[in-house]
Amino acid sequence: MHILHTLTEFAARCPQPCVAIGVFDGVHRGHQAVIRQAIAEACARGGTSVVLTFDPHPQRVLQPTKAPPLLTATPHKLRLIEQLGTAACLLLPFDHAFARLSAEEFVAQLCRHSDRLQAICVGARFHFGHDRAGNIRLLESLAMRYGYKACAVPPVRVGEHLVSSTAIRQHIQHGRLDLAAAMLGRPYSVLGTVARGDGLGRQLGVPTANLNPHNEALPPNGVYVARVRFADQHLPAVLNLGTRPTVTGGAHRRTLEVHLLDFDGDLYGQELEVVFVAKLRNEQKFASLEALTQQIRADIANARQRLNV
Repeated sequence: MHILHTLTEFAARCPQPCVAIGVFDGVHRGHQAVIRQAIAEACARGGTSVVLTFDPHPQRVLQPTKAPPLLTATPHKLRLIEQLGTAACLLLPFDHAFARLSAEEFVAQLCRHSDRLQAICVGARFHFGHDRAGNIRLLESLAMRYGYKACAVPPVRVGEHLVSSTAIRQHIQHGRLDLAAAMLGRPYSVLGTVARGDGLGRQLGVPTANLNPHNEALPPNGVYVARVRFADQHLPAVLNLGTRPTVTGGAHRRTLEVHLLDFDGDLYGQELEVVFVAKLRNEQKFASLEALTQQIRADIANARQRLNV
């Protein structure tokens, strides 16, 4: 997948584009339907499938104090989009100047910088442009002028529930990982960079990678069975999410520590994708480090059984 950052690149690299437009936070099943529609249109028309999205998330620019945690930070989102098979992703910078652009002018600019734009695909409830004035009706009205096909992809439901980033975020924050996974179409995962820790895990014989998530939403504190994607490997793991009360008394910022089973290596500075498989137990304070170590080893044995490794 080619990652483009300007409309000039878009014009040069994407002949006869069929474009899926959206924020796509989470790349959930509804987003996937929009992107797959653009891919299908490109296949039918002999064009180029393109996902047009934004960095940073618009709410982080327009309402920085109220913006919720992300389901997928930009690097994570790009990985997930690439897995769907689109030819290119046009990642436009979102700032206040861009936010002032009217919906009609946004479409006009996209058309002016396109090599024979073939289709624009959006979710049926998608809004865009200044004051969110743009919608599928506007895209359909402008299609006659510019010669593209406007595709409205209907919402996706899981059972009776509408799939949305907001609903998924709420499920994750309340620990309903099974419901979040059903809406995402995959187990929930976060992407983060390994940072230096205090080395306590290694002292206890259970070395951990301390992960700094990229502002992504996290489930409740606890110990989880996990899988870690790193350098084309899928490694079984146990993770602890919380404040480390046995060591710090709980007066500590929230941390995410991952122990990779049967792995020995230096991961500092590496980017890991951590997939939450299941919760083992709540985080708790133990009477001693010895008691903590015994419980960690029991957690590892439980995780091995759950993961069949």
